[in-house]
Amino acid sequence: MILGSGTIFVIVLVVLGIVLLSVLLTFVPVMLWISALAAGVKVSIFTLIGMRLRRVIPSRVINPLIKAHKAGLDVTTNQLESHYLAGGNVDRVVNALIAAHRANIELSFERAAAIDLAGRDVLEAVQMSVNPKVIETPFIAGVAMDGIEVKAKARITVRANIDRLVGGAGEETIVARVGEGIVSTIGSSDNHKKVLENPDMISQTVLSKGLDAGTAFEILSIDIADVDIGKNIGAELQTEQAEADKKIAQAKAEERRAMAVAQEQEMKARVEEMRAKVVEAEAKVPLAMSEALTSGKMGVMDYLNIQNISADTSMRDSIGKPDGNTDKK
Repeated sequence: MILGSGTIFVIVLVVLGIVLLSVLLTFVPVMLWISALAAGVKVSIFTLIGMRLRRVIPSRVINPLIKAHKAGLDVTTNQLESHYLAGGNVDRVVNALIAAHRANIELSFERAAAIDLAGRDVLEAVQMSVNPKVIETPFIAGVAMDGIEVKAKARITVRANIDRLVGGAGEETIVARVGEGIVSTIGSSDNHKKVLENPDMISQTVLSKGLDAGTAFEILSIDIADVDIGKNIGAELQTEQAEADKKIAQAKAEERRAMAVAQEQEMKARVEEMRAKVVEAEAKVPLAMSEALTSGKMGVMDYLNIQNISADTSMRDSIGKPDGNTDKK
């Protein structure tokens, strides 16, 4: 069957029309526009085309806009589109606004968008404002004045403070401040038994310090979940101090002993030196006597008298000694 040129031309026109229509429907979200009109949201088709040209996905803006309109919120297309272009999560912000509206929490779009752009989950913050969150700390150790270590675990019930979400400190700061308060409360207690008998004094003291200042949360309560006894830190410190004192005393004793040994060695050296001088002087005596005999300053009789006196002195010395040997007849 041979088609005429007119029939071929019609087929080509139909195909081109279908292609152009499909391209138009892809570029222009007609179905989204119809959904918006059906939901009562007035959005022109040119606005949707403008979003395409600005590289904004229309569904990321129009669907949250429909949701907000159905919830009775006064939100405009420009607000949602500007937040999308700033890199925010439009759907999460709208969900947070709806949750805040249902819970009678005052939350404007500008504040919700600022919280979202600050990197915080605004929907979670609104949910935490309605349903407070419990933060459990690990065991925090403190030492009472009697030297006994006390370990305490606390449960902190907090509620999100929407007004301080931008620029406010997070959960880590709350846990750190509560830990600091627990340590200071235990450390100021005279006896660890008082802490065990009244663990609520820890929570009362910590709660009265206003630890939520400057944070994104409001502390509702601090409850001590568990209290345990740790080591006897005071005894360990005293033992270590005694051991250190012992080592210091031993070092000083060793120093004194070394000084005594050195002094003894010095005295021995001096005695040996004096003995050497005595031996040297004794060695000079015969030479002096010989010189005196030669020069005539001493006679032979004088020499003999000296010898007799020396012999007599030696005999008396030997008799005076306890172990001296004497002749018995």
